[in-house]
Amino acid sequence: MAATARRFSELHPHVTVVWEKHSLKTFEESPVARLAAEYDLLVLDHPCVAKAAPGGALLPLDEHLSSDFLNDQAAQSVGKSHASYQSAGHQWALAIDAAAPIAFWRADLLARLDTPVPQTWAEVIALARLGHVDIPAAPINCLMNFYTLCLAEGDRPFAASGNFVSRPVALAAFARLRELLALCDPGCWMRNPIASHDLVSSAANELLVYCPLAYGYSNYARTGFAERPLDSGETPLLNGQPLRTTLGGAGLGISALREKNRRETLAYAVFVASGSVQRTLYTQSGGQPGYREAWLDSGNNLETRDYFSRTLSVLDRAFVRPQFPGYMNFQERGAPILHAALRGALAVDEALDQLDRLYRDSLLLTSAAA
Repeated sequence: MAATARRFSELHPHVTVVWEKHSLKTFEESPVARLAAEYDLLVLDHPCVAKAAPGGALLPLDEHLSSDFLNDQAAQSVGKSHASYQSAGHQWALAIDAAAPIAFWRADLLARLDTPVPQTWAEVIALARLGHVDIPAAPINCLMNFYTLCLAEGDRPFAASGNFVSRPVALAAFARLRELLALCDPGCWMRNPIASHDLVSSAANELLVYCPLAYGYSNYARTGFAERPLDSGETPLLNGQPLRTTLGGAGLGISALREKNRRETLAYAVFVASGSVQRTLYTQSGGQPGYREAWLDSGNNLETRDYFSRTLSVLDRAFVRPQFPGYMNFQERGAPILHAALRGALAVDEALDQLDRLYRDSLLLTSAAA
């Protein structure tokens, strides 16, 4: 984003774009309305949209950008990234970044062990029993991976209005995730995906060789970024099918509360999300684009050990978290509940009961918002 800001200012000398960074946790949890009161432009997580949209904090982009531009964005979407920023019949952000949990590994360490990349969940567990597997297990990541395992066991979370997922499926998914986490380094309980990438790619690491599920970062495959490069690709098969992981990424939204720079912010948003910038400057500057052609670009894949071409299929089938205003309440409060149960600090049935009640309460928040 800093690189696009510099280039935009070069092309439009009367405009200066200044980005302020915040943590990954803040990105996932900061109230959009509060940020929109302070900033013209916002990079946000798509589940925030349904809650923010009714309050008037975000600008409905479909009322300000051309249909040709938005149609191109939809046609070039990586998975459902573009659609994930739609709610109540409007487009609230542009999908400038696309991500989902993928698998990553150290090819050099696997070769030293004379071990192939795991292809199935059973092979992951076998490798984990030898102490060679890492997985980020901070609360939010446990919840995202729990969704994935529920889908693999045959039920889609949030599909019904009573329980957030059927109890037999929840128990099966919980058991699989807890088994894997029990075989991993205890430090994993506090790691987010960036920390796991940093750990596995460090020169000092000679033990951890593979991660089956973590939001992917193409930079770790780029020469000179990490101490040891990582390869990335498809998730392992479970029940004979590739896993459906949970869509992440980031969208670029515009504050509806600040009108002074409206024309400039719209022009900058179009610039960043355009195919020409996404394919080139954005990706070359370390970005992970939301524009499909950028993922298919041979030069981008050459620079990233084929990260984009190897993982695109994972993103294309990724599960999209539901768009109801109370969802973020469920995510923020539910993740610590699941985390506690996986660590053994809370009985599993009690945790699942609490998640079901929290889901129903979150639906009531949705009704109140309507």
